[in-house]
Amino acid sequence: MISAKSVKELRDATGAGMMDCKKALSETNGDVNKALEHLRKAGIAKAEKKSGRSTKEGLIDFYIHQGGKLGVLVEVNCETDFVARTEQFQNFTKDIAMHIAASNPISVKREDIPSDIIEKEKEIFAELTRKEGKPENIIDKIVKGRLDKFFSENSLLEQTYVKDPDKTVQDILTDIIAKLGENISIQRFKRFQLGETIQVSEEETSD
Repeated sequence: MISAKSVKELRDATGAGMMDCKKALSETNGDVNKALEHLRKAGIAKAEKKSGRSTKEGLIDFYIHQGGKLGVLVEVNCETDFVARTEQFQNFTKDIAMHIAASNPISVKREDIPSDIIEKEKEIFAELTRKEGKPENIIDKIVKGRLDKFFSENSLLEQTYVKDPDKTVQDILTDIIAKLGENISIQRFKRFQLGETIQVSEEETSD
């Protein structure tokens, strides 16, 4: 049984994705040091070190589904035009657009979810917890746990990847960084569904 403490320790040491850490620990019988070496050999830990590099190239790709009733535009950045033109990178952008169409995230990262949405969710979770009869002194802790689950379900990088339920989107991103040897980032996306009202921000109207 792999403990959550071991997974956290390995993630803190390498910056690798949760699923990759679990897999490495499973393959090394829970030995954190051996798992760390395993990740390094796999190139995953090395990939995370590239995260500070500038990404000014890339692609804007799309995915259309349901007979034209649902579509996604996504911008994925990389370091060089050479990588942007590779089949692996282009397949990755297409897969991410398809994932967004299927999973409908709110934002790329949890930090990007609008504060008004978060506050509303907190209110709902607190009210629900009180109705369940939980003691007042543990409501904040329960709300925090439910909010973490909300983030994992609605932040693109934390979502379970639709094409591989054993991994998150962050895990898939880390894998492609390791394979292509460049920093890659999912910059932004827009999901359109026929009949939905599209909220346009002031930044978009001023461009």
